[in-house]
Amino acid sequence: MPARQITARAQAPEPIQAGIAALRAELEVPDDFSPEVVAAAEQAAAHGVDEARWQLGERVDRTDLDFVTIDPEGSKDLDQAMCLERLTDGFLVWYAIADVAAWVEPGGAVDLEAHRRGQTFYAPAERAPLHPAVLSEGAASLLADGRPRPALLWRIELDAAGAQRAASVQRALVRSREQLTYAGVQAQLDAGTAPEWVGLLREIGQLREQQEVERGGVSLNLPEQEIVSDEDGWHTEFRCPLPIEGWNAQVSLLTGMAAASIMLQAQTGILRTLPPAQQRDVERLRGIARGLRIDWPEQMGYPDFVRSLDVTRPTHLAMMTSCTRLFRGAAYTVLGQADQDGEAPSGDALKHNALAAHYAHCTAPLRRLVDRYVGEICVHLCNQTEIPQWVLDALPTLPDEMRESDSRAKKFERGIVDLTEALVLSSHTGRRLEGVVVDHDPKKDQGTISIAEPAVEARFQMPGVALGQEVAVEVDSVDLLKGVVTFRPAAS
Repeated sequence: MPARQITARAQAPEPIQAGIAALRAELEVPDDFSPEVVAAAEQAAAHGVDEARWQLGERVDRTDLDFVTIDPEGSKDLDQAMCLERLTDGFLVWYAIADVAAWVEPGGAVDLEAHRRGQTFYAPAERAPLHPAVLSEGAASLLADGRPRPALLWRIELDAAGAQRAASVQRALVRSREQLTYAGVQAQLDAGTAPEWVGLLREIGQLREQQEVERGGVSLNLPEQEIVSDEDGWHTEFRCPLPIEGWNAQVSLLTGMAAASIMLQAQTGILRTLPPAQQRDVERLRGIARGLRIDWPEQMGYPDFVRSLDVTRPTHLAMMTSCTRLFRGAAYTVLGQADQDGEAPSGDALKHNALAAHYAHCTAPLRRLVDRYVGEICVHLCNQTEIPQWVLDALPTLPDEMRESDSRAKKFERGIVDLTEALVLSSHTGRRLEGVVVDHDPKKDQGTISIAEPAVEARFQMPGVALGQEVAVEVDSVDLLKGVVTFRPAAS
């Protein structure tokens, strides 16, 4: 399905507040931090960084580099800042990641609560952050407020084709010069007024996209569904990501691949893995393509086929949605740790097979627990210092902690979208709506219909429909407590 983004900043409308509260309770989404956790975070922010106490190692001053951050509008928990340079035969990427370990005492109140949460949970007008705001939106965030910030500073060399030539990471002090937004930078680029580094980001991003093509990776270019609020109230929108977002994501992916390479060489660490697609699933997709009358030449591989799809066409949107189910079973895998069969994973089992590369999560430590540990492992390996015991002790249980957290977060975000869609559709009862079937289970006569106006993707149960079919429906009933909408075929 298209990725959902919870972007509403206003108070949730009264009709679905009870539904959101019930969802939070069912999924045990964290509430406010306890006074003990807040006090510990405030003390850490006031005390400042203590490298010696927590075995952090030496830190170099790189406040000479011109870092900037690029994030969605209104962001305060800024994990990453970049500085790009052109070399005579390639490029140099400086990528600063918030040094969360500099602020969070191992085994302390903030650390224990972060392990309980696993990641930040997003909801309208509020968040359940991984760390208290005094850290995540203050002391630890790479804000452009003129103050130097502790960071894990990645130095990644690329050749002229965008392939990684060398990578390392060290502790540093950095200073962000500007806090930018995707929309603002894209507007500058489109108007021809963007600074030189934006052109470099575009060049590097496009080269990395080509590297993805060459190694057999694929990104599903589905439109995103956003919940937004404005003077007219709440509504949903489909939005195609801006090009600048894709290029920025390529720098983050590059860093995650560099981290994976460093840990693999030492056989110590934790990777983000995704099993290879099963041939039977590829053949199932080919069958769906035939049913939708989409040409998929026998000699064309899956990645090239995905890149040939145009999601503005209803049948292609249905096909792309079906493609999201090809790769399943994403997990976190500890290097050298035996699986349920008593063997340590190796080969393709250590790859993120949609990316067609080894990969690790390391660029969002303010919002995702595992990233702090990956960063710590890499910085100590690169500087040939001993990895702290608190890092090694946490590795065996991190996969389960992250799996449980991921499951809750996805159900929570999906539930909020369901509630919002139900609210939007409640004013359309009895009205004719047109859409396309993007998911279908013929055995149960149920699936998902994508409707352009209002912009919703809603579940349905109707006989006699097929994947990719354009259909006309009417809203039959709406449950604003559970976020459930039922449809009936529209009168002809």
